[in-house]
Amino acid sequence: MKRHLKFKTISLPKLDGLSPSLESTALKVAEEQGELARAIGKFRGISGEKVSMTQKEVLDEIAKELLDVAQTTISMCFVLEEEYGVDIDQKVEEHIQKLIDKGYIKSRDK
Repeated sequence: MKRHLKFKTISLPKLDGLSPSLESTALKVAEEQGELARAIGKFRGISGEKVSMTQKEVLDEIAKELLDVAQTTISMCFVLEEEYGVDIDQKVEEHIQKLIDKGYIKSRDK
């Protein structure tokens, strides 16, 4: 019996008007991860800041920052494809196989 894996598919665009390098994009990913961590710190009350936001507002901020991380990461995928010839689709397949091999997900064929 074939098992269907559950996927969350988010399609994000290639950004126009930018000429990102591998290095600048990596730095931007780190910056966005920091902003995500800051938002989570607010949610958990460990940021040291007085939080005057509702839980819903903080969760909305976390979602926005997470999508900023995803967008920047996708931008880095475009750089790898266009500047270095990396086949990202193949890398995604290899990544899924790695998850199967580590037992994080069941094989697609079960």
